[in-house]
Amino acid sequence: MGWSDSKIFWCNFLAIIPLANLLGFITEDISLRLGSTIGGLLNASFGNAVELIISVVALKNGQIRVVQSSILGSVLSNLLLVQGFCFFLGGLRYSEQNFNITAAQTSASLLALAMLSLLVPAAFMSSIENEDALKSGILNLSHGTALVLLIIYIMYLVFQLKTHSHLYADDLEDNEEVSQSTLLVSISTLVIITLLVAISADYLVGSIEGLVDDWNISKTFVGIMLIPIVGNAAEHVSSITFALKNKMDLCIGVAVGSSMQIALGMTPLLVILGWILGEPLTLFFDTFETCVLVVAILIVNYLISDGKSNWLEGAMLLASYSIIGMAFFFYPENNYANSVPFKSSI
Repeated sequence: MGWSDSKIFWCNFLAIIPLANLLGFITEDISLRLGSTIGGLLNASFGNAVELIISVVALKNGQIRVVQSSILGSVLSNLLLVQGFCFFLGGLRYSEQNFNITAAQTSASLLALAMLSLLVPAAFMSSIENEDALKSGILNLSHGTALVLLIIYIMYLVFQLKTHSHLYADDLEDNEEVSQSTLLVSISTLVIITLLVAISADYLVGSIEGLVDDWNISKTFVGIMLIPIVGNAAEHVSSITFALKNKMDLCIGVAVGSSMQIALGMTPLLVILGWILGEPLTLFFDTFETCVLVVAILIVNYLISDGKSNWLEGAMLLASYSIIGMAFFFYPENNYANSVPFKSSI
């Protein structure tokens, strides 16, 4: 049709948003039929399906920079933007809101572990001068760390769905719903929507190069600020709705829980997939990106440590996200390319 890359990007960008909403609805519908344990596992697996599909397509195309920035952007979006709006809008209606501090701190502690998994490769990079040793070392370190993180994530699922499910009982009680369709229809719809998302993701990723040139923006900004909107739009709306209904445990579950799933589940899975495909995706992020993520996790951990929230805390999270967004808009792309040992894959 002779469309420009910018038009292709924005058309598929807008197309994926309702598909993500439908994917979340169908996944929830299937989980209602399979019981709390299997249903919870299904929700955990498909909770970030859109981000995973986009990242897999980008990884297959060798777009390492897009994969890493979309991972970082999804975590920051959930922690600061989604949770910020929840705290802020919920705090305007209620002077103070409470949530399950034990479950929240468990997720926050796991996020701290994810933070460690990024700090160690960054320190490793700054400590070795031999480039050949650096390339093999950072890849091997990332592969080993990814396996450890996946094991921890599986253990967390056992903790949440089996051994300590009582800590998350309120989430289940607040979500008592009835399935809207038959299991066969739901599964068929899930497969069709997943295929449609994959097709749109392929076009979206393929048009990023042209978008970057046309709009004079960096791939990092596209991955960190734009792509997370695609996969998280439905979650953003639902979590804000929960906050306005004073269901803060569900808000924390969406914001912090989703970030933790990305950091401990999706990220190591992508690193291992890159290992299989021969793409050098590592857990080394640019120093600036690592610092931003560390500060964001520390801020969130501090704010949820008392099990209470108010509108001012939400405003602080939104302000943090705005500052980070401006920083990445002005951050030069070539600065990243000069700091990594795999320039040919950026």
